[in-house]
Amino acid sequence: MTSVEATAPFLVVGLGNPGKEYAKNRHNVGFMVADLIADRIGAKFSRHRRAVGEVAEGRLGFGGPRLVLVKPLTYMNLSGGPVVALAQFYKVPPEQIIAVHDELDIPYGQIRAKVGGGEGGHNGLRSMSKSLGTKDYARVRFGIGRPPGRQDPADYVLSDFSAAERKELDFLVDRAADVAEAVATRGAEWAQNAYNGS
Repeated sequence: MTSVEATAPFLVVGLGNPGKEYAKNRHNVGFMVADLIADRIGAKFSRHRRAVGEVAEGRLGFGGPRLVLVKPLTYMNLSGGPVVALAQFYKVPPEQIIAVHDELDIPYGQIRAKVGGGEGGHNGLRSMSKSLGTKDYARVRFGIGRPPGRQDPADYVLSDFSAAERKELDFLVDRAADVAEAVATRGAEWAQNAYNGS
């Protein structure tokens, strides 16, 4: 690890869409997790001068890694632009980028860590991978499950969590924040072993 990487923060990217009409959508769970981590480290989001996004900066505990929390404000399918701009600004290598996103292929109630691999049709991940020129960044995958019946997946992800799901939502957002922090402090492999089975 070079001295630049040793001092570079982790870029934790919460994927979502800007605007109140999207705030409680399944597709916006990345924003929810980023907001919670910001609360935990006592950081406030503000617009960044170099990217179309909101950023909050802080440190995980005493002597822990620095975090730059990011909420791109370009809409999901253009998320990669702000992520690349901020990665360059803060000199963050891809292996210190953590994307937090909703995942159709995982049942609701499950959260998993992963590094690299495909995007599973997720437009935010697709944009990030294309802009970064690599898929080798960490992901915290928040399971939302498949839509019921014949509902279009695009409509499903842009709808709010159901009343039954909302009963568990705060707990699951809290758990996803734990997983993201574990990736930053202990590494993706440790987080996978600790959280993926449960």
